Amino acid sequence: MINIKFLTIFFILMQLNTLAKSENKVFLLYKVNNAIITNIDIEYEKKYLIALNNQLNELNNQKMNSIAINSLIREKIKIIELTKYYKLGQKNPSLKKVLAQFYKKLGFKNGIEFKNYINKYDLKITDVEKKIEIESTWNQFIYAKFKKRVFIDKEKLKKKIKNKKINNKSFLLSEIIFKNEKEIFQKKKIANIKRNIKEIGFGNTANLYSIADSNKLAGKIGWVDEKFLSQEIVLKIRKLKIGENTQPINVGANSIILKIEDVRINKTQINLQEELDRLIIFETNKQLDKFSLIHFNRIKLEATINEY
Repeated sequence: MINIKFLTIFFILMQLNTLAKSENKVFLLYKVNNAIITNIDIEYEKKYLIALNNQLNELNNQKMNSIAINSLIREKIKIIELTKYYKLGQKNPSLKKVLAQFYKKLGFKNGIEFKNYINKYDLKITDVEKKIEIESTWNQFIYAKFKKRVFIDKEKLKKKIKNKKINNKSFLLSEIIFKNEKEIFQKKKIANIKRNIKEIGFGNTANLYSIADSNKLAGKIGWVDEKFLSQEIVLKIRKLKIGENTQPINVGANSIILKIEDVRINKTQINLQEELDRLIIFETNKQLDKFSLIHFNRIKLEATINEY
């Protein structure tokens, strides 16, 4: 007669073995139009995002999954739009330059140093290159589509520049940009963002809530000269100490929260033409970023997103 206790243990062991094997199985979790997102995609995206922002390790799995899913959905929507006009995955000479700018922004001296770093997270440089290509092509697409709608008031910019030795203040900034809602929902969203900034930090909150492309980099936007900022923003950030952030600032259809990571003052001899060129590029990019958000939100509404 077969021992019932033995059978019970046998079946438990079989179930545990099946469960362990299922961890390596691929499950369809989301579908964006015809583009699929699997459990493997989400795990890989989590590694990628943590590599860009180590502070994400402090988040619980639920929040980390949410960030990774939103990031992948955003990427899929961009790919769907881009493949209407471009063929991705082609050899592009300019991609190396864009990749170099990317890893230098993260603080790496060269490609080898960056490659060794991402290897620690079980990431392949070819996969990172694909992600950089998507973002680079998206920026190229937005420029081609909206460049004629960019308006630059050169005379106004010239007034910001003084051709003499001045104390030039710059701010190392991070941002959280979020879409404005009806008043009751806006208050709730702002309260959630503020609570998360206190609980999990500004960078992680940017990953969680920001709709800007800087969200993958913990909201970091780099050094910005004071003269490049609007008077409203300058007045607000001048009151802050390093490590502090502004209250939400309304910028059209969105709101922005800025954090001062660092401040520096440089005494420089201003070259009028060089400064004007820099201001034109900055203002152009700022306007293109707005068009990018508007266009992305429109095509997102048109996309079919299903959860399985």
